[in-house]
Amino acid sequence: MAIFGKNFIIAMKSFLKYTLATITGFLVVNIFIFILFFILVGAILTFSNQAVSVQKNSVLIIRLESPINDRASDNPFDNIDFLSMSTLPNLGLNKILASIEYAALDENIKGIYLNINDIQSTFGALATTQEIRNALQKFKESGKFIYSYSNLGYSQLGYYLATVADSIFVNPETPLTLSGMSSNVTFYKETLEKLGIQPEIVKVGKFKSAVEPFIATEMSEANREQIKKYLSTSWNNIVKAISSSRNIPADSINALTDRLDFYTTQQLTAWGYFDNAVYEDQMLTFLKKACGIEPDQRLHQVQLTDYQNAISAFENQPYHSNKIAIVYAQGEIGLAQTPKSIGPDLAKSIRKARLDNNIKAIVLRVNSPGGSALTSDIIWREVHLAQQEKPVIVSMGDVAASGGYYISCAADTIVAEPTTLTGSIGIFGMFFSGEKLIQDKLGIHSDIVKTNKHSDFGGTYPLPIPISSRPLSTYEKNVLQNYVNQGYETFLSRVMAGRNMTHDQLDAIAQGRVWTGEDAQQIGLVDILGGLEDAISIAANKAGIDQYMLVEYPTLKNPMEELLYQLSGGIKAQMLQEEMGPLYSTWQEIKEITSQQGILARLPFNLTIN
Repeated sequence: MAIFGKNFIIAMKSFLKYTLATITGFLVVNIFIFILFFILVGAILTFSNQAVSVQKNSVLIIRLESPINDRASDNPFDNIDFLSMSTLPNLGLNKILASIEYAALDENIKGIYLNINDIQSTFGALATTQEIRNALQKFKESGKFIYSYSNLGYSQLGYYLATVADSIFVNPETPLTLSGMSSNVTFYKETLEKLGIQPEIVKVGKFKSAVEPFIATEMSEANREQIKKYLSTSWNNIVKAISSSRNIPADSINALTDRLDFYTTQQLTAWGYFDNAVYEDQMLTFLKKACGIEPDQRLHQVQLTDYQNAISAFENQPYHSNKIAIVYAQGEIGLAQTPKSIGPDLAKSIRKARLDNNIKAIVLRVNSPGGSALTSDIIWREVHLAQQEKPVIVSMGDVAASGGYYISCAADTIVAEPTTLTGSIGIFGMFFSGEKLIQDKLGIHSDIVKTNKHSDFGGTYPLPIPISSRPLSTYEKNVLQNYVNQGYETFLSRVMAGRNMTHDQLDAIAQGRVWTGEDAQQIGLVDILGGLEDAISIAANKAGIDQYMLVEYPTLKNPMEELLYQLSGGIKAQMLQEEMGPLYSTWQEIKEITSQQGILARLPFNLTIN
């Protein structure tokens, strides 16, 4: 017993020793991580607040390497790639436009250097690119130069922006390929049939083609008509701008596009598409000369992202009691407000701006393909109430269609770029049933007891995906169709009141049809062609104020909230994108398909421009 007791005591001492060492080590490591985390946070915050010194004879470098949102975030965690612990360019259209405007007045900035390849934003980025191009065109009034260069070659959209420059340069070995515009629709009807999944569709409007991929194998004639129309209008705007800037006949541009051949940069230069073909080191020599710097001297370059930190139209403006609120509505319209989607909480931001007596006008910046019809109506209500008390001006971005137009129609004035996609006034309901999949292929059966005739409306959902166990009955489908019809009439009534149209006038141009901003102006859905700055000017004029401050809504997440968001869904999305590569966009599309259920007011397609 004594020996056993002695061994036991020794064993316990050893166990406690190692346990204590483990606990101590665990605590030390966690304390170290905790301290390191706050050191990292402090470093990021300090770095983000560092002022950038702009030296004399500097050139502003504009690289558009990452997707452009309407609104840039000042949150240091918002542009961190936590997988690589690197920072990403934080590009917001508001900051880009402000930087270009400020650079025109900055005596230290001698000119702008566009170093671009492609431009990324929502729905083809045409309107976004047009706003930047217009700002650069205005910048040229200062007498300062704009040079454009591409080492890897211009995309069509990149070249469209580049043509605003005084001179366009390119690497001697990177040809320009103009191919025009196209829109591709993928159809899943036969795939769903093979899987045993049946789409249940109710809709209003012959142009409301969002449901076509699930019930057809090709475009309807109505859908083909509207796509051809907005593609033609958008491409004509691009060709017109290139023709005007480069003094090349539009017919010649289209002829070159139709041939789709690879021409040398020397040929393209001779035809007027480029001013010179040079390497990047030679380009720097041109820039030095334009800045009045000797070849052996250092060229002072200021990156756009740094310049944005140095100046901000919203931070540097003097305090004034009169304010104009810019309310950003960007992303899908759903049931929750996130950094990348619109929820019912946006109505609270509009209400806050409405009730603030110092806010004399509201600019609602809409960049949304639509989504939830219910949320759209909730937001519309606040826009309507605000419009009764103070000027409300809508500025449309790349897209403001369906639900995006729903929340816009109550405004005093609607401003859109010629290439904005808008309209799509219509509603549809979409559900998926998988009786054959669930019962015949998976062998899952269900039984039900109910208290009333329609207690099992829509069936059950035995799988961890939104697929019902049975199709809708004829009665259920009629109920939903009546609900959609009612929703469509409500949508029409909102637009009729806001745009002063009769039912027949509106129904003739509604039916879910998509229009460009240019065409929408001709039929009365848009008032003025222009961008965000134009909308702000109109708001000031309507409010009768010359001096004012700009304030932005919704309130952005604080750094800790943003960090938690990034450490959850943000990192997950980054990992998927990294692993899937080019297939990530397909996965997103499939995910979007499964989520697009219920009663929706949404644009029927996404647009990509090569």
